[in-house]
Amino acid sequence: MHEQVEQTKRTRAVWLIAVLVALVALVAGCTVGSGEGGSGAAAPTTEAAPVAEVTENPVAGAVDVSPVAPISVSVADGTLTEVALTNPDGKVVQGALSPDKTSYAITEPLGYGVEYTWSGSALGSDDKAVDITGAFTTVEPDSRTSVSTNIGDGQEVGIAAPIILQFDSAIADKAAVEKALTVTTNPPTPGAWAWFPDDNGSRIHWRPTNYWAPGTTVSVDAKLYGVNYGDGAYGADDVTLNFSIGRSQIVVADATSHRMQVVRDGQTIMDIPVSYGEGNEDRNVTRSGIHVVTEKHEDFLMSNPPFYENVRERWAVRISNNGEFIHANPLTTGVQGASNVTNGCINLSDADAQEYFQTAMYGDPVEVTGTRIDLSAADGDLYDWAIDWPTWESMSAV
Repeated sequence: MHEQVEQTKRTRAVWLIAVLVALVALVAGCTVGSGEGGSGAAAPTTEAAPVAEVTENPVAGAVDVSPVAPISVSVADGTLTEVALTNPDGKVVQGALSPDKTSYAITEPLGYGVEYTWSGSALGSDDKAVDITGAFTTVEPDSRTSVSTNIGDGQEVGIAAPIILQFDSAIADKAAVEKALTVTTNPPTPGAWAWFPDDNGSRIHWRPTNYWAPGTTVSVDAKLYGVNYGDGAYGADDVTLNFSIGRSQIVVADATSHRMQVVRDGQTIMDIPVSYGEGNEDRNVTRSGIHVVTEKHEDFLMSNPPFYENVRERWAVRISNNGEFIHANPLTTGVQGASNVTNGCINLSDADAQEYFQTAMYGDPVEVTGTRIDLSAADGDLYDWAIDWPTWESMSAV
């Protein structure tokens, strides 16, 4: 009986051990995760983000962007596979991809008040693509200012001709405009820009320190489109101008001598009797100083109230906007070379006036001396050579 009881105890012990082993195995099986050999479900994993980083200039959503500002897209840790900037009509703006394909820059001016949209993609060093998206809007000016020039493209002018840019409205930020202007000459010629008082809009003149050298070629590049003129105005267009300087011709006009010389390339080609302004009134004084030939007419109606009005004169060469001409006047032929009796113009005989007329060119200097009133701003819009050089330089906005 005792042995039977012991046997029963041993059997129960074995059974308990077996149950415990089974429970341990069951628990171990339930706790196996995603490790090797595990029989449970794998935990979810997060995919790494693309490494390519795209930068737009200007940033997406930018407004009032200058149409000539640098516009570009670049990528870090990757290359650009395709890029396009389009306007609302779907037209693609011209641009250029860098040799290493990491940047793309716009190469033409944009329009005013237009929304432009980027499209395309970049491929990262991890072979993952990144879309290029985004849009920006260029500035819409309150007004657009145009400019005209006094010299025509391809024109040949005299050695005293200034370069004049006449704007069709007043310019608030003159420094911004002046910085957009470039004058290139061959041979190199020192000179400077100067702002003159507004006359139906702002105006700026460029002239050399001294007369131009004959044969000089001149190029003006006015990058004015997109320039902020201030007060809501922007440049309407770029302006370019190419012209050349012709022969040297200087009129030497000493009122006390009652004569006038025409000096061509250092040689006197005319030395003729003339009559200058009588000078009994300020209005009749021929102004002393360097005048500039601006226009000429075979026939011209002249007025100087109350003395005369609409009198037909021949071979008229304008040298100032105050009414000063070099022209024929048969009525003063008898005193030409002896006394000054005119109303301010330089009077010549018909034959001498016609001969001089044929030689005159826009921009020729006419150097008048020997009178009691100097040429000044009161005498019109072209008195550039009456301004000394330090004063001229002070008239620059920069």
